[in-house]
Amino acid sequence: MTLALPLWFEIGSLVVLTLVLVADLLIVYKRPHVPSMKEATLWVVFYVALALVFALLMLLFAGGEYAGQFLAGWLTEYSLSIDNLFVFVIIMARFSVPRKYQQEVLMVGIIIALVLRGIFILLGASLIENFSWIFYIFGAFLLYTAVHQALSKEEDTENTENGLIRYLRRHIPISTAFDGSKMRTLVNGKKIFTPMLIVFIAIGTTDLIFALDSIPAIFGITTSPFIVFTANVFALMGLRQLYFLLGGLLERLEYLKYGIAFILFFIGVKLFFHALHTNEVPFINGGNGVDWAPEIDTWTSLGVIIASMTIATIASLIKANRDARRRGHTLAEEIKPVDSE
Repeated sequence: MTLALPLWFEIGSLVVLTLVLVADLLIVYKRPHVPSMKEATLWVVFYVALALVFALLMLLFAGGEYAGQFLAGWLTEYSLSIDNLFVFVIIMARFSVPRKYQQEVLMVGIIIALVLRGIFILLGASLIENFSWIFYIFGAFLLYTAVHQALSKEEDTENTENGLIRYLRRHIPISTAFDGSKMRTLVNGKKIFTPMLIVFIAIGTTDLIFALDSIPAIFGITTSPFIVFTANVFALMGLRQLYFLLGGLLERLEYLKYGIAFILFFIGVKLFFHALHTNEVPFINGGNGVDWAPEIDTWTSLGVIIASMTIATIASLIKANRDARRRGHTLAEEIKPVDSE
């Protein structure tokens, strides 16, 4: 029998996660630096282990269904968060953010993301509770996002600048250089904003855009606001270290976007089936549920998510290594001395 999540477990978990985030923020603020590969790896391992311990505790106190929903939701949000990193890399490069302060920028972006996603989760939970047909909307949106993700080109993202940022550039005096991590600096005796303001806004609005597909996606796995929020927290907490750990590897994961697109498409289809199964829309089957619509269980979803990301990653690395060998072979032919007759 599946148990309900105890209230003390939910409150205690949120308190502990808040303390971890505050401690992480203080570390970044007091000692801005570029983390080494070892440091970034240890932090990523720590946050992944923390998520797995949390899933184990959920298994003990609430049963396997809740634990499975958390794992599937966390992996979904983690995979979508990795997609965020591609955009973060572009933003950091475009605004020439000093690497020493990139940790702080990412941490502020993560906090903005958690606040925005918290609001989205509350809105989503309210819509689902009062309007079951919203699953049709969520499903259609995820299917559209999946197709767009698979067909979009990298140049489309690189050449698109947020309209709000263009407005700020035109109407607010902004210095040409950074002043550490400060958002305001003194230029010719006048206080003006630094490019750091633009970077924070770019990161924050990007997170808002990504939340538009990640929140409907995880609601396709669980309708528990607590699980949805904690899965987002655990996915985003290790994102900053993952940014430095992966580094140039992101450019080699060419097929990763197809794996993410497949996950979104799969969850979109799952949402449609769920909407049909619990249908209340009058013009569909007379407002009754559609009996043939299958309900895809949590563990099937978990398997599809893991398989999609694994296949996409392995295929990307194989192609990257093959391309590297081909370039090396070509280079060797170019520098090979010509035999004299």
